Amino acid sequence: MAWNVVIAGGGFGGFYTARTLSKVLEPHSARVQLVTSDNFMLYTPLLPGAAAGTLEPRHVVVPLREELDRSIHLRVAHITGASPERNVIHVRALDGQEEDLAYDQLVVSVGSVSRTLPVPGLAQHGKGFKSLPEAIALRNHVIRTLEVAETLEDGDARREWLTYVFVGAGYAGLEGLAELQDFAADVIDLYPRCRTQGMRWILVEARDRVMPEIPAPLADFAMRELRGRGIAIRTSTTLDEVTADTAVLSGGEVIPTRTLVWTAGVKPHPVIARLGLPLDEHGRIKVDRTLRVEGQESVWALGDAAAVPDPAKKGKTATPPTAQHAIRQGKLAGRNVAAAIGNGKVKPFTFKTKGVFVDMGQGQAVATTLGIRWRGIPAWWLARSYHLAMLPGTKRKLRLLVDWNIQLLFGRDASELGGLGRAPGLGVDPTGGGTPAADGNGASAPDSAPATAPVAPS
Repeated sequence: MAWNVVIAGGGFGGFYTARTLSKVLEPHSARVQLVTSDNFMLYTPLLPGAAAGTLEPRHVVVPLREELDRSIHLRVAHITGASPERNVIHVRALDGQEEDLAYDQLVVSVGSVSRTLPVPGLAQHGKGFKSLPEAIALRNHVIRTLEVAETLEDGDARREWLTYVFVGAGYAGLEGLAELQDFAADVIDLYPRCRTQGMRWILVEARDRVMPEIPAPLADFAMRELRGRGIAIRTSTTLDEVTADTAVLSGGEVIPTRTLVWTAGVKPHPVIARLGLPLDEHGRIKVDRTLRVEGQESVWALGDAAAVPDPAKKGKTATPPTAQHAIRQGKLAGRNVAAAIGNGKVKPFTFKTKGVFVDMGQGQAVATTLGIRWRGIPAWWLARSYHLAMLPGTKRKLRLLVDWNIQLLFGRDASELGGLGRAPGLGVDPTGGGTPAADGNGASAPDSAPATAPVAPS
């Protein structure tokens, strides 16, 4: 009898679970189905590079159909819930059809989403930095702010458009701000008024230091590097309110700005609450050291979705939400699922963090590897070498190398391509005026043409 294995989620954990199963299972012993809402895996450590224009967006994702063995059945669909008492998960296909998928073994690796707080105006005016569309939209927005500021006569109005506030000084916030500031400094010479005015970049962090994930001396070096570029850092500071043109910080400081980027942490994907599985106080799935869900013999969970006991902290806290942990958990989940259906022995998760890398652009980074601390250009080289080694697929690695070297030689491109993926309908006035556009012979489009261009969902 062939076992039915379902993997929910195609991020690091799901990808490496599927890849491991394809290697360790006997041929035709199981049908492995990977269910994910995208047909690619985002290599999240490279997201700041895509946002800053250093990397082509398609080069920071891993196409699942290319990199997974043909024995893995890829199903692009949205997971909407589960009924573990019946051993089924509920999915919604791309055509809108609802379906139940039965499983003998289920691996949950649906990841996380941005964690927001009830700050007035944040949902309306803040920008996220968690997904590839958000990263590219942020780059386009920065270019648009330069374009708008270049047209303004009033210096105060121009300053408002040239002020950028990032809230959250973890990996995403610090690396994202550093890369985007590096990008803007690279292209600002194309905008004479903006260059004369100058930009203002501000990093806001509620804790008393940036990057609590790395040793304090390295965090201090990162702060000195950012401040040396003219970036202001506000620690022990929170965001109180956001409007269309201001950010209000604790203490009453009001910053005129058109750009507020929220990178203050992540939370488990909302679908986790609809899977019928036990959750901890943070909304993560409860699992034991082998990644098996509490009270479930045939369900496993990992990555940001699960509270996996951290061997480095003797199991007292959960592992941090990093790619290196999700990769190792995915590999272990694959082997443990294989063991559960008769191929091997179930083992506990024992991986401990080997090091961290924080790339800040401009040839600057901080890193720790096996207890050794690095900073500056050596850390930058190590960070890039590590990501090059970890990125799946030879084609991806070569494209990554080409992108990096082109950027080093020629700088970044300043094109704003915000309309990609949002093509106007046939006959629609491209100015958005609502009047049908004339064809090449001077004839107008039919009266039935839509008045506005359809917008793709964000």
